[in-house]
Amino acid sequence: MKLSDIQRMIDISAVRTDATEQEIDELLAAAKRYHFLCAFAMPCYTRMLVEKLADTPDVLVGGVVGFPSGADTTETKVFTAKQMCKVGAQELDMVINVGALKSGNDRAVLDDIKAVIAAGDGRPVKSILEIAYLTDDEIKQGAEIAVQAGVAYVKTGTGWAGKPTTVETIRLIKQTIGDAAKIKAAGGVRDLRTIFEMTEAGCSRFGIGIRSAIRIMEEAAALGAGTLAFEKVMRAQVNA
Repeated sequence: MKLSDIQRMIDISAVRTDATEQEIDELLAAAKRYHFLCAFAMPCYTRMLVEKLADTPDVLVGGVVGFPSGADTTETKVFTAKQMCKVGAQELDMVINVGALKSGNDRAVLDDIKAVIAAGDGRPVKSILEIAYLTDDEIKQGAEIAVQAGVAYVKTGTGWAGKPTTVETIRLIKQTIGDAAKIKAAGGVRDLRTIFEMTEAGCSRFGIGIRSAIRIMEEAAALGAGTLAFEKVMRAQVNA
């Protein structure tokens, strides 16, 4: 894993309730400095991200849909998705209808995701399962429905729930969907070791808050990412 590989796997985010404009400025500065793959904020700030990252075209801007509960009506999600696209979002991360999934109403979950994909008009859509509230069987079922709907990524969580994403969850999703869609981990990804281990388990994208993302990049640079020594250090940590 080279430093550039790590940068281009990270979606830097400021999606908490109390994220301030100052924090958005910090996100923008970090995105421009490290050239992360994509930047996410809450919908009220998405237009700002688009405008202020116009001079950094290799950093995409994403829009969130149904954040954080996923319990909005499908019509509301569609409206939000279209609005995010209108202001310039190039990707969409949507929270599935978690309650419907837990109720066994697979059709409602499927139709909800399909509607947002259609509203995205070709933009990659990542379906957020919010695994903190799901059993393993529900995680597998949700991942399968997301793939059936046609998502680009199955994403683990919003980062709002207390339970972090684990490597075991990444393995479970990978075993369930294979290569039918990619996997994005979010929630609890705060160090380089976790990225390394999850990448080996089949994850290719990470949603990470500003401070953790910067800390990870500093750690990777200090360890000499891309060198044989770096890989040995990472494997030693994983196997410890």
